[in-house]
Formats: sequence, C-alpha cells, structure tokens
Amino acid sequence: MASAKKKIWDILWTCAAILLGNGLLAFAVEAFIVPHGIIMGGTTGIAIVLERVLPLDMAAIVFILNALLLVLGGVVLGKKLVTTTLASSLLYPGLLAIIHRIPGVTSLTDNALMAALFGGALMGAALGVVMRVGSSTGGMDIASLVLHKWTHIPVSLCVYAMDVLVIGGQAIFSPVEPILYGMVVLVLESILLDKVMILGLAQIQLFVISGSYEAIRRALLTGLEAGVTMIQVETGQLAQRQQGVLCVIPRRKLYAATELIQAIDPAAFITITQVKEVRGRGFTLERAVRPPAEEP
Repeated sequence: MASAKKKIWDILWTCAAILLGNGLLAFAVEAFIVPHGIIMGGTTGIAIVLERVLPLDMAAIVFILNALLLVLGGVVLGKKLVTTTLASSLLYPGLLAIIHRIPGVTSLTDNALMAALFGGALMGAALGVVMRVGSSTGGMDIASLVLHKWTHIPVSLCVYAMDVLVIGGQAIFSPVEPILYGMVVLVLESILLDKVMILGLAQIQLFVISGSYEAIRRALLTGLEAGVTMIQVETGQLAQRQQGVLCVIPRRKLYAATELIQAIDPAAFITITQVKEVRGRGFTLERAVRPPAEEP
C-alpha cells in the first residue's frame, strides 16, 4: 500500500514539476525575452528567426519544430525518449500561446538589462525544475543527443554547438546589445539551472585524520546523529597506520561538528568539502539503526 501511494505521489509530483517548469519557461520568454528582442538558443531562438520570414506566430513555429525533433528522436534514439519529452514538447508551445494573450505581459519592464536578468533566472529555474524529475523540455536537447549518437562528440559540446548556431543565426538580424543581453541570459540560465538541480541535495563532507578517531567516531554518531564511515589511512610524515573518519552532514551542522572534533583533538586534520548530491542510506533512504547491545 505504501509503495503504491509513493508511486502515485511520484507521478503527481513529476506532472506538477513538468507543468510548473514549462509554465515558467513560457512566461520568461513571452514577458522578458521576446519583447526586448534578446537572442536565445533552442527552438525558441530558431522560431524568433523564422517568425521574420514565415506567416506563423512563434508558438506555432515552436510546436512544429518540437514535433519534428520529437519524431527524429523517436526514430534515432528510441521510444523511451518520446515518452519522457512528449509532455514538454506539447505543453511549452501551448503555454506560450496562452501567456502571449495575457494583457500587459509583454510590458512588465522597459529595461532590457532587467529583462535579461529576470528572463535568464526564470529560464534556468524552469529547466532545473523539469530536469530534477528526469524529464526534458525537448527541442534542441533532442537534436544534441542525435548529433552525439551520429558523431560520438560529447553531449556538452553538441549542446554548445547547437546554441552557437542558433544564436549566430539571430545575431545576423540583431544589433550588438541584444547579443550581449543574450549572453547574460545564457550565463544566468546555466547558474540557476545548476542551483535548482542541487537545491536541498547538497551536503558537507568532513574527512578527519586523528589519533583519537574512535572518540571522534562515537561523538559524531551520538552527538550529531550523523552517519560515519571509517577508512584505513597511513600518515605521510610518520607512516602510522590508523583510521580516518568520513562524515557527510547538512551545512547547518558544520560548526557543531568542527567544534566537537576539535574539543576531542585540537590537532585533528580536517578537510571540508561541499558535495553536490548525496543518495543512499540516511539521506534518500531511511537511516539504519544499530540494534541495542544485549545485556551480559
């Protein structure tokens, strides 16, 4: 029963995230990018160019491009891709058409820089929300994957190549300022995408080398209720074999953890690293509880 409820919840959460992400993306494009002529990548960028020469509005062009790329992806990459990207490929152009008809949506700001900042931030957040649930916005992402399969060029390079081609096509029709604003959008989009993808998942990793490793292990387990892994190490200067203490904790527990360790051994060697994502027992799975020791 619990498993069935979790599956239903996961499906509902995925649908909500796809709807929210595509809604944010469509709003950012219609409210900030298009009104100020800011260049951008993806099928929207291609649609901005084709809208100048075709008797169709941008939403219709985006829909046609997404449909063609979806068919191409299904033929080259398989049916699984079609299933995971179909929702976004249909939702996004539909939401573009709806938001375009909202009164005043294209006149929220008359400052192009503000439009680039808000547009880039919202687009990055939107893509992050969609990708966090294992989906994609389709479009040029599919083209990049197809190019990767045909040429074996790394996917990241394929994405950059596609963006360069699309932005270059718009640059032909655009003055210098929209190009510069487009670069601001791309930078902010990548930053926010990364932040949203790891939001709530980032943790702090401590690695401690100390002769008092057993006391530190017990203190972290009981004092902070943190998971601990013991690793065999050998010190470089004295060549002493001992155990290192590896511990992953939330950022809010960092100060308490370092204070606790240094109270036990002021000379303890501690390295602190930010980990982007942690999965497994104690984080994405329930924490294992040691059974109580039997009385003698």
